[in-house]
Amino acid sequence: MASQQAESSKPSTKVAVMASAGAAVEWYDFFIYGTAAALVFPKLFFPPELPLFVAQIAAFSTFAVGFIARPIGGLLFGHLGDLHGRKNALVLAMMLMGAATTIIGLLPSYAAAGVLAPLALVAMRFIQGLAVGGQWGGAALLAIESAPANKQGYYGSFVQVGVPLGVVLANTAFLISSALVSPDQFLVWGWRIGFVISIALIFIGLYIHWRVEEPQHEAAPVAKVETAKPSSPLFAVLRGHWREVLLAGGAFIANNVCFYIAITYAVAYGTTTMGLSRETMLAAVMIGSVAMIPALILCGALSDRFGRRGIFMLGAILSGAWAFAVFPLIDSQSPVAVTVAIAVALIFVAFMYGPQAALFAELFPREVRYSGASLGYQIGTLAGGGFAPIIATALFAHYQTTLSISVYLAATCVVSLVCIILLGRMNRGAVHA
Repeated sequence: MASQQAESSKPSTKVAVMASAGAAVEWYDFFIYGTAAALVFPKLFFPPELPLFVAQIAAFSTFAVGFIARPIGGLLFGHLGDLHGRKNALVLAMMLMGAATTIIGLLPSYAAAGVLAPLALVAMRFIQGLAVGGQWGGAALLAIESAPANKQGYYGSFVQVGVPLGVVLANTAFLISSALVSPDQFLVWGWRIGFVISIALIFIGLYIHWRVEEPQHEAAPVAKVETAKPSSPLFAVLRGHWREVLLAGGAFIANNVCFYIAITYAVAYGTTTMGLSRETMLAAVMIGSVAMIPALILCGALSDRFGRRGIFMLGAILSGAWAFAVFPLIDSQSPVAVTVAIAVALIFVAFMYGPQAALFAELFPREVRYSGASLGYQIGTLAGGGFAPIIATALFAHYQTTLSISVYLAATCVVSLVCIILLGRMNRGAVHA
């Protein structure tokens, strides 16, 4: 019996690892843009006469374009994934991301191309958003639907690990390239290296296409025979499960806002407002992201045993409380304190993000699961993470205190806490309580 279980877990492990690897590189592409938006794009893709504050807002606005595109990507790839298979949709999304990110690394600056430079940047960022909007659902469902029923939280967490791995890879690329060239060379061409090498994502996508099998339908009990696939999974999920979609999006808001404030706005705030070095801030984000990886896997595994909602709710409460400690620690200008601020914030986010893949998958029937889970996830990103750096920048500019940002973070945690409670009440038969 034990040998049979070990044997059956091998395909699940292989699929989870490959999905995690693909997700890591795809998120690398998405996050390296955020790092560049904080450190490079304000000086490179906008008129030099703009005040730094205005250029920073403009750069973060192009960052937000990717989040606007993500729900559209979720719709498109969700439809494809429900009708034509998780693997096919995932591979297409990965190739689209690899191409768009590589092109960003080849774009001319504002000095060379004028207004065409930021327009091209926005267009490529939109394509990045489409791709990542479709990637998560495919990777998560490949891992979860290939896993044993009692370990779906654990295997689903491997896909979530792709996020901090992507952050580490993106920041490593920036640190290495900035260390190898002078500051002037880095601004001209050094930053481009990390974008161009993302062409590797295309080859990872091809490997998944050839070597990973599509998850098979489980045999359904006689009383619960699955219906045929709907001709339009999107319309089916919006007609029959719109409440779950909206509440899933609301549940994801705090996760997204707290994460992007920690990895993007905190870098800009630490370097421009507090005068900390770029290396100090990026190292803090990297250490925090590394600490987040085992926390994600542990929280996913714990959700298999103790339930998804309880772990998720604990993360929302802890993140809301920690929001009032993050900026005072950064304001201390101590590298150790800055690292603690960001690392603890990301670990608390892991309490929400670790169980999330399995939680969202369990909300929807299999025939519309890609569409439902992707749409809920991407609505949360649009409402949360996409505008979080802009909102934080505007709040600090208006109130001249980071307390306003902490209140904003805590408020999003309250919203997510309420949504996850309502989801539990609506879906007691589907969500582990």
